[in-house]
Amino acid sequence: MNQALRIAISGASGRMGSALIARSRGDRRLRVQRAVIDARSELVGHPLQQPATPDSLRYSNGWEGASDLDVVIDFSTPAGLSAALDYCLADGVPLVVGTTGYDAALRDRLDAASERIAVLQAANFSLGVAVLQRLLRDAARALPEWDLEIVEAHHGRKEDAPSGTAIALGEAAAKARGTTLEEQAVYAREGHPGPRRQGEIGFAVVRGGDIVGEHTALLAGKGERLELIHRATDRGIFARGALEAAVWLAAQPPGRYGIADMLEGRLRSAD
Repeated sequence: MNQALRIAISGASGRMGSALIARSRGDRRLRVQRAVIDARSELVGHPLQQPATPDSLRYSNGWEGASDLDVVIDFSTPAGLSAALDYCLADGVPLVVGTTGYDAALRDRLDAASERIAVLQAANFSLGVAVLQRLLRDAARALPEWDLEIVEAHHGRKEDAPSGTAIALGEAAAKARGTTLEEQAVYAREGHPGPRRQGEIGFAVVRGGDIVGEHTALLAGKGERLELIHRATDRGIFARGALEAAVWLAAQPPGRYGIADMLEGRLRSAD
């Protein structure tokens, strides 16, 4: 790559946005050209009171005047993602989506957008979580009669519950068993008296402190159980994965992609 990719960070004032900006410095493949802050940020309405950055990066409240971008990375809110999608469609810019908790209407918009631009969406950009999802898929298929519970823990400020990663794990397991998460999911035991239903996929949520992210898939059979666990201790792993996804996506044709597609593409390139 001869010229650095010009990227925009949507949700730049959030935890992940800050991590992405920090991680991108020193990466000669990338240059953050625009940083769009969360609409709820204390920076909104105070454009002069923005963080000092060594590369004189200027923060923006929106997409007005944005141009000459190669890829957008969104870790904002559903409203922020919608605005970023509008921009990407108008200018034909690939979009990396890390935002979770959006509704079916926005999901359908992303699906439709993938006919015109490259869209890579992931609930989690950790390589370890990608492997966890693959392992759970295999385990759920091999042990169809075993009960499955997914337990996730995150910091106290996280808004959506269960996490997007937990939902993605449940969807992978359900698909491996020839069913859907909508048919099998139970998100709380309260109000569900009686024995556990066959095939049920249960979710439990923990929120507190500064937990970066923990996901456990527990498969329980008669006399034994299998636990698949991923623990993130550094938010930098997500930023690193999202930036790698941006570099890869910038070279892809329109379509809907996931982390697995990026990993497979990189493996093929290595061969």
